[in-house]
Amino acid sequence: MGVFEGWFGTRWYGMLYRHRDEQDAATMALPVIAKGKLRPGMEILDMACGRGRHASIFAREGLRVTGVDISPESIHEAAMATPSAHFEVFDMRKPYALGRFDAVVCLFTSLGYTSNRQDDDLAVTAAAIALKPSGLFVLDLLNGEKVADHLVPLETRTIGQAQFEVRKAWDQGDIVKQITVKHPDGQEMFEERVHAWTVEEVRAMIGRSGLQITEITDGDCSTPFDEKVSERIVVWARKPA
Repeated sequence: MGVFEGWFGTRWYGMLYRHRDEQDAATMALPVIAKGKLRPGMEILDMACGRGRHASIFAREGLRVTGVDISPESIHEAAMATPSAHFEVFDMRKPYALGRFDAVVCLFTSLGYTSNRQDDDLAVTAAAIALKPSGLFVLDLLNGEKVADHLVPLETRTIGQAQFEVRKAWDQGDIVKQITVKHPDGQEMFEERVHAWTVEEVRAMIGRSGLQITEITDGDCSTPFDEKVSERIVVWARKPA
């Protein structure tokens, strides 16, 4: 199991990012539905769905939802929270389906956690394979240039009986978090390393998959992307008809 897989499946990850809840997820999921003209009954694949916070919104709005993630713990929680959706432990670098989905989403910076950028190409190509002709792909990544310029070297938080120390650094094109969790039963350490994406890299990756970009926005899904200002890179693309 990779370092990123182990961290994402822990209760500490869920605790540290508990503010990333369904209400927060709705700020992305609802614009995807509206902008993508998705209608009840359409099928959507949520790649790297985590604990299913976006999937729950999609299901609530009447979409037929499939969520896949590499973490068994996350998939278990997602299935318990949204029984109307289908969740499966799956490596998104492999094709999940052929021409089945009206939309595929990969949200909240779910690419860039390995040292091999070909892994990300495989995931985006798998998304393209899973889409119907003219299907929608939405990819949401952090804007590496913006984030790198505003890194906070050390953050500390106390949540319940757990104390978190999060140290952030820039390392050869990656943003690295060293997370120390101190709790009544001891201390644990984790590393979260993610690629600091540039919009040029993202454009090229989408192009290699055969998908066609229609728009790139900031995280609000409406403001045009600005590499100096935007916190996120949200790519809207379609599979050729």
